[in-house]
Amino acid sequence: MNKMRNVYLMYSIVFLQGFVFYGPVATLFRQARGLSMSEIFIIESISWVLIIILEVPWGWISDRFGYKKTLVLVNTLFFLSKIVFYKAHSFESFLLERIMISVVLSGLSGCDTALIYGSIHEEEAQSVFGKYSAYGALGFIIASLLSTFIVARSIDDTALFTIYPYALSAILTLFLVEVKVENQEKSNILKNFKRAFSHKSILFFVLSIALVVEVVQAITVFLNQAQYMRSGIEPKYFGVIIAAIQCVRLLSVKSNAVSKKMGSINAISMLMGFILGASLLLLLTDNPILSIAAVLILSVSASLMGPIELDVKNKWIDTSDRATILSIYSMVGGIVASIGNVAIGKAADHSLHDGLVICLIMSVLAFALLKVYMFLNKETHQKDKITQLKI
Repeated sequence: MNKMRNVYLMYSIVFLQGFVFYGPVATLFRQARGLSMSEIFIIESISWVLIIILEVPWGWISDRFGYKKTLVLVNTLFFLSKIVFYKAHSFESFLLERIMISVVLSGLSGCDTALIYGSIHEEEAQSVFGKYSAYGALGFIIASLLSTFIVARSIDDTALFTIYPYALSAILTLFLVEVKVENQEKSNILKNFKRAFSHKSILFFVLSIALVVEVVQAITVFLNQAQYMRSGIEPKYFGVIIAAIQCVRLLSVKSNAVSKKMGSINAISMLMGFILGASLLLLLTDNPILSIAAVLILSVSASLMGPIELDVKNKWIDTSDRATILSIYSMVGGIVASIGNVAIGKAADHSLHDGLVICLIMSVLAFALLKVYMFLNKETHQKDKITQLKI
C-alpha cells in the first residue's frame, strides 16, 4: 500500500501546485511590470530551449538516483521560483524565474508520471493519469475563483499568495516512497535515443502532440486575455471565466471512458479536430460568448487528450529507463514549443489576429501528422487495440 500512498500524495501535490492565483492575469501581471508581449514569448522560448537541453539528463538522473529524490529537488525549486516571480520587475528577473521553471519542468517531465506508473497496475494508468490531471485543474479552479477577489485588492497579491501552496507541496514531496523498477540493464543516453524512436512512426505522434499542446498553451495562457479584451470582457471577470473553464477540464477523469469507447488514437484524432475548429473560431470572432466557448473547447479537449497520450507513450516503452524515454519525447516537444513560441510571439506582437493565424497553422499541421502516424500504424491499430500493444 506504500506505493498507493505515492498516488494520493501526487494527487495532493499537483492539487496544491494548481493554486496559481496569478494565472488568470498572468499576461497582465507581466505587462504591468514592464514586459511586452514579444518579450514574454522570447522568455518562453528561452525557457523551452533550456528544457530541451535539460530534459534527457534529468530523465537519466531520475532513473539512476531515484524518482523521489528528483521530485524533492525540483519541487523545492518550484517553490523558490514563485518567490522570484513575486519579486520580479524586469526582463532579467522574469527570465531568471523562467530559467528556474525550466529546470523544474524538465525535472518533473517523465519523473512524476514514471513514479505514478511504477506505483500502479498498467490497466489503471489512464484512470489515474486522468485523476492526476483533474486534481491539478481543481486546484486551479479554486485559485481562479479566489483570484477574482485578490485582483480587486491588488494584482501583486496574486503572486504573493501563490508562494504558500507551493511551499506545502514541496513539504509533501518528502513523504513519497521510492519506486523500485525491475533490475534490467540500464542503457546510456545514446542507446535510449535509439530505443525511443526504434519505431519511427512514434516520432509523428510525438510531434503532433507537441504542436497541439503548444497551441493550447499559447492560447489558454497568453492570447486568451487579449482575445477577452478584444471581445469587451473586463479583466475583473477573467478569474471567473477561467474557473468555469477549469471546471469543465475536470472531465479529464473521463478520458479512460472516451478512449475505451472510441479507441485511444481515434479519441485523440477527434479531440485534435475540436482544437483545430476552436482555433479557427477564435480567429474569426470577437463575440465574447463565442470566444469563451472556443477557449473552453481547447481546454477540455487538451485535458481529455492528456491522459490518453501519456498512456500511449508509456506503452511504447520497453525499458526500465522509463523517465529517460519520456524525457526524450518531451525534449522533442520542447524543440517544437520553442520554435512555436517565437513564431506566435512575434506574430502576436504585431497583432492578436496574426498570433491566432500561426496557432491555426500549427493545429492543421498537428492533425496532419497524427493522420500520418495512424496510416503508418493502421495494422497495429486495426480495431484500435493499441491498449494491448506490447513492444
